[in-house]
Amino acid sequence: MTSLPWLDPDQLWFPPAEEALDDPDGLLALGGDLSTERLILAYRSGIFPWYSDDQPILWWSPDPRCVLFPEDIHISRSLRRTLNQGRFRVTTDQAFSRIIRLCASTRSEGTWITDDMIASYSELHHQGVAHSIEVWNQNGDLAGGMYGLAIGQCFFGESMFSLETNASKVLMVHLAHQLQDWGYRLMDCQVESDHLLTMGACTIPRNEFLSIIGTYADRKPDQTDWKLHWQWRGREA
Repeated sequence: MTSLPWLDPDQLWFPPAEEALDDPDGLLALGGDLSTERLILAYRSGIFPWYSDDQPILWWSPDPRCVLFPEDIHISRSLRRTLNQGRFRVTTDQAFSRIIRLCASTRSEGTWITDDMIASYSELHHQGVAHSIEVWNQNGDLAGGMYGLAIGQCFFGESMFSLETNASKVLMVHLAHQLQDWGYRLMDCQVESDHLLTMGACTIPRNEFLSIIGTYADRKPDQTDWKLHWQWRGREA
């Protein structure tokens, strides 16, 4: 870790993502700060922060990268039944503060979402860059949620939680279809998991990921107001 670049908070830069370590996979640099300018630069460069309270800020760019192309979202038979039951309602940007704090508090293995990160991503939300997606049950209670960054035609998912069975899967279906309708090309999932892979995510080489975001992060999507309008109507997928 001592051979990694230490970022000066007064200098806004990152080493090329290709210089990240192989072990641990994707660790690129330490230090810097969580200013909104640095965070936006990081995501545009294929980099994200991930660290604990007792560590300096750690910056990562793993290879391969887990992504979901919105048109590839997979809906299983059991999930289709859940969608047809209409048990959940999905909204956007209705409860960002609650979503990011629940993403932090509901992880049994601990969280990297520190108070400083909450403050920085909340500022990105005020700037219209970070967004929350909420899943509500029939009683009007939060059943799941997610937050991430929208930059150009790319959405960078940060964290997701589920308090009820299938809530996060319903969220993924609505978000993927909505991103597709809005002209987004890619959802960054960062690191693969069985849950993401069963939903249609895949892993691609880091250089391919960097090429995609290098092309599409500067292109405006068809819609930028982030008002969810796509709804499940029993359609095939």
